[in-house]
Amino acid sequence: MAVERGVEYTSITEVKGPLMVVGGVSGVSYDELVEVETSSGERRLGRVIEVGEGRAVVQIFEGTQGLGIEGTRARFLGRTLQIGVSTDMLGRIFDGLGRPLDGLPEPVAEEERDVNGEPINPERRDYPSDFIQTGISAIDGMNSLVRGQKLPIFSGAGLPHNMLAAQIARQATVPGKEEEFAVIFAAVGVQNDEARFFRQSLEESGAIIRSALFLNLADDPAIERIVTPRIALTLAEYLAFQQGYHVLVIITDMTNYAEALREISAAREEVPGRKGYPGYMYTDLASIYERAGRIRGLKGSLTQMPILSMPSDDITHPIPDLTGYITEGQIVLSRDLYRKGIYPPVNVLMSLSRLMGPGIISQKRTRPDHGDVSNQLYASYSRAVQLRSLAEIVGRSGLSETDLKYLEFGDLFEQRFLKQQYTENRTLDRTLEIAWDILSTLPEAELTKIKEEHIRKYYRPKV
Repeated sequence: MAVERGVEYTSITEVKGPLMVVGGVSGVSYDELVEVETSSGERRLGRVIEVGEGRAVVQIFEGTQGLGIEGTRARFLGRTLQIGVSTDMLGRIFDGLGRPLDGLPEPVAEEERDVNGEPINPERRDYPSDFIQTGISAIDGMNSLVRGQKLPIFSGAGLPHNMLAAQIARQATVPGKEEEFAVIFAAVGVQNDEARFFRQSLEESGAIIRSALFLNLADDPAIERIVTPRIALTLAEYLAFQQGYHVLVIITDMTNYAEALREISAAREEVPGRKGYPGYMYTDLASIYERAGRIRGLKGSLTQMPILSMPSDDITHPIPDLTGYITEGQIVLSRDLYRKGIYPPVNVLMSLSRLMGPGIISQKRTRPDHGDVSNQLYASYSRAVQLRSLAEIVGRSGLSETDLKYLEFGDLFEQRFLKQQYTENRTLDRTLEIAWDILSTLPEAELTKIKEEHIRKYYRPKV
């Protein structure tokens, strides 16, 4: 990235953690880009995160290791951090700051954009609609992803959220539409083997042609993690709202992002909030999540699936808790299902897509029986889980014949509907076919959530 000259200062007063304090400054603005030059001539980029009383606190993207007070120079460039974007970035792999990692030259920029994006005018926002098929029954059948939605995945340490993310990135399509669909994948604080897995998965499937990867590795400076999602979303906004693409943005892991946010807050000696996270974390997360959506009159859309690993599997932890307030539902992964060998281990009873009903079911953007089938699966599986607990107390002999049918349904639901291969890409028709097959093991009188017309058409009782 070429950097122009600006006002230069040598009055460095403090270097602390990822931050550097410059004294005696004037005319400096919040979020202004800074070029830092070390005594050895090395250059790093940073941004102003606090300014006042003649001093500026600068956040260094590459970290402050090796920086000293003596011999360090800071140039304030009079602009915010920008990145050159173009459609040529599809099919490419970049680091967390948008620099190529695939050995190819930097793509020719069609436009320079501020990485903080521009807020979508609420009056111009269009209601998210149109079904995105991920090929995964637990999502497509019961927690459908809608174009323009933000639907996070809540996971835990050791659960296969990376596999699920790569599978969605590889398989996501807009059925029935001959429209461009791009995947922007931002990996935040991942290990080298995880980055290699994402890269190989997309390259081997050929999905890399319509994808752009931004990889911030675990051994990269933590401060870089603040920028990586914003750079990825800047490219996504350009493709969606300027070039008319339908874009799916997958960010993993937002927990690493929040930890970097806490690190900066601690270095600034701010008053901590819940579990040490800054009190403004809600606002900061919203500045990322709210960049999803559709704009009335424009063809493209931007859909987000951020992934976060819940510390200690605690869904009330501040990161998933605040994320749930901002986004339109969540997909929750279950450790118990994972231990049973079920992939993907989606706990559908704790999962929710708030836009599935109003976004695609009520607007008839999917098969007519989809909504009823989803409601019946929820109700029947919930009863099966309750009866499992009851059977542990009174034994199976204490249950009625109908109760035993529900227990059988619960096992079939997990083994046939939820469970599928990592390489298996199911159509929505196939997902609903499996659903009807296992619902047909229940007595017809138990299908209280489904209209009679759908029962007559699809219900096939087992002999």
